[in-house]
Amino acid sequence: MDLRNDGNVFNIRRRLMKYKNVILLAFLAILIATFIAVGITIIITFTSKRKPDTHDEIVEVTTTRKQILEIPKCISHEGSTTNLLDRANCILSSYPLIDGHNGIAWKYWESTNNRVNFANLKTDIPRLRIGKIGAQFWACYVDCISQYKDAVSRSLNQLDTIKRFINKYPDVFQFVTTAQGIVTLSGILNAFKGGKIGSLVGLEGGHSIDSSLANLRMFYDLGVRYMTLTHDCSTPWADNWRVDEPNCNQTVLNGITEFGKKIILEMNRLGMMVDLSQVSKKTMIDVLNITKAPVIYSHSSVFTICPNYRNVQDDVLRMTRKNGGVVMVNFYDKVINCGPSETSVTVLSQVADHIDYIRHLIGVDYVGIGADYDGVPT
Repeated sequence: MDLRNDGNVFNIRRRLMKYKNVILLAFLAILIATFIAVGITIIITFTSKRKPDTHDEIVEVTTTRKQILEIPKCISHEGSTTNLLDRANCILSSYPLIDGHNGIAWKYWESTNNRVNFANLKTDIPRLRIGKIGAQFWACYVDCISQYKDAVSRSLNQLDTIKRFINKYPDVFQFVTTAQGIVTLSGILNAFKGGKIGSLVGLEGGHSIDSSLANLRMFYDLGVRYMTLTHDCSTPWADNWRVDEPNCNQTVLNGITEFGKKIILEMNRLGMMVDLSQVSKKTMIDVLNITKAPVIYSHSSVFTICPNYRNVQDDVLRMTRKNGGVVMVNFYDKVINCGPSETSVTVLSQVADHIDYIRHLIGVDYVGIGADYDGVPT
């Protein structure tokens, strides 16, 4: 064994012993500093997730509203014009006009076996552009014949069709799931600023979920943002509008069942809007007494003007105002014009009459448009 370097080893050891305390103190200092840094990080993370106080909320909301509601000159006192068409075009270029209901996906299934082609339909891209549609809810609809059979799979087929035509025209449409889309850039306002038509999906008929909360959640995950509780058939948990007709021979649930209430509250929790178009009056009232969020009527009109039981009666309109909901007026002639004969001609001014009626009864904030193009025969 070569011991020539042993002296160096002992020297190093003596030096280490000499500086042991210094090294130990340095190690403790680093350890303490690390704990402090981790602690500060945890505190910052925790406080960043806390609910902001009232002042923070006011500042955030005020900033957001200022960004959204910047008043264009065409409706300010300084820039107002007497030319109503110019003023309308300016307003529609400044704010996204959202149509609550379009049934073109059903037309694809009915007439072209789900081949995507905008030709020979009421809806086409030039007219969407000329009409200045800012965002569109596309109806994901399957007929009541599918209830208790293949409604879920057929609804998924329709949802696929909607997404296919949105993707086919990426320069025109943008699939969106939120109003602003600040984080994901998938919002209506983002699409509108980019010159595209924000495209959303509404599930038209509660029979599409086959009385399953799991199916409801899956449709939400796929991008569905409202569900019409019934169509022309009742579900096992909610009455449709036909039960209000004098000659009704359907089984009547008297509104919404206990399971139906769970569906409403789950939709509230998810952030999926409850659509009360085509439900019975009792269902409307029950839901308005249950829901924790504003409702919509994606394609309904005024019962007082046209006493079709798909339409909304005055007492329900007043409840809707208290709820903060929106009635989106339909363009279907059978719910707009209840004239004395089948040959009565329906004109656009009658649609305006329904809009004006809601505006005068409960206010302008509670009325919208849900034309239902390509979802009705006439």
